Amino acid sequence: MRGKRGRLDRLLAVHLQIPRKSVRALLAEGRISLNGDTVSAPDLQLDEFCKLALDGELLLGWDPVYLMLHKPAGIISATSDAEQATLMQLLPDALHPGLHIVGRLDKHSSGLVLLTNDSRWSESLMQPDAHVPKLYRVTLANPIAPEAVQAFAEGMYFDFEDIITRPARLVIEAPRVALVELTEGRYHQIKRMFGRFRNPVVALHRLKVGNISLDASLAPGQWRHLSAEEVADARKIVE
Repeated sequence: MRGKRGRLDRLLAVHLQIPRKSVRALLAEGRISLNGDTVSAPDLQLDEFCKLALDGELLLGWDPVYLMLHKPAGIISATSDAEQATLMQLLPDALHPGLHIVGRLDKHSSGLVLLTNDSRWSESLMQPDAHVPKLYRVTLANPIAPEAVQAFAEGMYFDFEDIITRPARLVIEAPRVALVELTEGRYHQIKRMFGRFRNPVVALHRLKVGNISLDASLAPGQWRHLSAEEVADARKIVE
């Protein structure tokens, strides 16, 4: 039931491979419990972290998982791929079921990636209207034009999508290094924005998503669980 929500009778019928009529009989006999309490209503709405038991034996149940991972350059942000190394290969197999990536980075980018089995949490962070800020350190091939700061702040017109990008913050740290903060995630957006100045991106490293910063103690390829405070902070910025 990871990532699933719906009626109690429907989910039990699918899991037990029995007709819904048989499920209703189990409910009437008091043999089904939900989060430790006996239930009888077939139309109860469940979320993905409910714990269901039949005759005291757990059928479905798990806890929410929230992770940060320091993505190395050269691997892809995918749960599986037949030919290329993926983020999931950096995690223990026991964490894989139901886990999905919250905001991907392309193969050649590095830095903070969030993963969870809580689809509501990830959807709240990634929905377009949430405007969750993401902070990147960008290394360029050439010195950064000072006028790029204003151009990023004003937004740029992308003719392929027929949109103007939302205002972005550009801070020049060194002649060829800048911090960029976006509140959207258009296709290769940062590379395309610097492309307007004919300045190729050499490296792109994500430092922060919302209020969650990449743990400086994590080497590339390492991961850890988010703290309860970090999970809550991610929700706060959306709210």
